[in-house]
Amino acid sequence: MSAKHPIISITGSSGAGTTSVKRIFELIFRREEIEAAYIEGDAFHKYDRNAMKAKVAEEESKGNPNFTHFHVDANELEKLEAVFEEYGRRGTGQTRTYIHDDAEAELYGTPAGTFTEWRDFPPSSLLFYEGLHGCAVAEGVNLARHADLKIGVVPVINLEWIQKIHRDRSTRGYSTEAVMDVILRRMPDYVRYITPQFTLTDINFQRVPIVDTSNPFIARWIPTPDESMLVIRFARPRGIDFPYLLSMIHDSFMSRANSIVVPGNKLDLAMQLILTPLIMQLIERKNRAS
Repeated sequence: MSAKHPIISITGSSGAGTTSVKRIFELIFRREEIEAAYIEGDAFHKYDRNAMKAKVAEEESKGNPNFTHFHVDANELEKLEAVFEEYGRRGTGQTRTYIHDDAEAELYGTPAGTFTEWRDFPPSSLLFYEGLHGCAVAEGVNLARHADLKIGVVPVINLEWIQKIHRDRSTRGYSTEAVMDVILRRMPDYVRYITPQFTLTDINFQRVPIVDTSNPFIARWIPTPDESMLVIRFARPRGIDFPYLLSMIHDSFMSRANSIVVPGNKLDLAMQLILTPLIMQLIERKNRAS
């Protein structure tokens, strides 16, 4: 953790909705005139697309059918931690971009399934990470200790699967069967490496559908915000003005002493009310330390 160079880490699985949460942070940054440097977790995968396919085949030949991007060994987590450490100490570091599709390939001039060259962060007030391993703790790695504000994005599992199925079919051209195979292969690593991170976050945002999602593999639509509730859990509720939040967010209520439940269509409002003061506290602490 660093007073001079704060780090915000957003952690969530593939299909969890971290990209939508990132957009809300970007809105807050623009409104408050905060310059942020960005890291996408995919940039720290160890293998490009073809190399990952070869590695998966190699692991399968050894009797391990469940090697996925969720596994710590499929990622450069030591390098990511070194970037966190350098940024917290000096406000500098490097990242790159993983090219997911042809549109990004055209934008960056690099083939889909590969990485761009490493590049330096621009001058910034804080570092913003969004990806799979923002709070990962494994042998020789502890990313959670570097982040000043840790956010988990954790829809209930059936909703997470529905969102992934629809995203991968519509934007990546995968069949439902192919996405199902990915989900099944990822489950051991999801349980081992992704789920434990959500005990280390400062705040978790968990979307819960209020419609039937009992078979996510045949769902024709993603439940809308109006068909969802949002459970927001604070690891340290001391200092959170719950009466203010309840008064500002219509139809919200407390489910536990550290949790507030709000209508799903109030995600944007809830996040701005909760996160803006926390972000500004980081900036004020940074200014005092400078």
